[in-house]
Amino acid sequence: MADWNPSLYLQFASERTRPAAELLTRIAKPSANYIADLGCGPGNSTELLRDVWPKAAITGVDNSPAMLEKAQQALPDCQFVMANISEWQPEQPLDVVYANASLQWVPDHQTLFPHLVTLLAKDGVLAVQMPDNWEEPSHASMRQVASELGHPPRARTPLPSVQTYYDLLTSHGCEVDIWRTTYFHPLASHQAIIEWLSSTGLRPYLQDLDSVSQQAFLRRYLQLLEEHYPRQQNGQVLLAFPRLFIVARSTKS
Repeated sequence: MADWNPSLYLQFASERTRPAAELLTRIAKPSANYIADLGCGPGNSTELLRDVWPKAAITGVDNSPAMLEKAQQALPDCQFVMANISEWQPEQPLDVVYANASLQWVPDHQTLFPHLVTLLAKDGVLAVQMPDNWEEPSHASMRQVASELGHPPRARTPLPSVQTYYDLLTSHGCEVDIWRTTYFHPLASHQAIIEWLSSTGLRPYLQDLDSVSQQAFLRRYLQLLEEHYPRQQNGQVLLAFPRLFIVARSTKS
């Protein structure tokens, strides 16, 4: 997959950072010495962690050179490592493992989540936020267009159920707080939805298409968005964006 585009990603920085900040408020850990930000992207979530725990050793992990370069420029006092989330190993147990809008890109959560729990120190916290929009028109329409145009499926699979995550984490020695929030983002147009998703959900669909095929895909996708998202009285479009939050505290001795 082509590298991520930090500038495009940060075009909606405030909307992307809001759930990261709200996840952070639920960790309830006054002190932390070692923290990892898994899928740190351009460092907007890492900066939140540093503000809360300014004396902690914070490591941002990502597999995008462009994102890591942006993050390192913004936060020279943090460490940034290029690695796959499922394979990275810290040098010491972690007080906080934080993953904002990243784990949905990593397969096999039945294996991944227990592995992340093993990285925690005593009373350590795994804090996760993931988009949960598989059934939303914004994402179902991507799959519809791909099918109509004869393109192979490119989407990640839907998240496991809330019950699955709860059982998985409690069975590995965690106290679990889990909830879902739907944000309604007012956007200027249907095209703005495409601009938002071009840096994330649309990437797997567009990356292997030539320019002509990309334009055909986006034209049809725009038509479907216009059908599913009526304009509000002030002309704006409300993009519903559900997100799943998980805070798991290790109870191991």
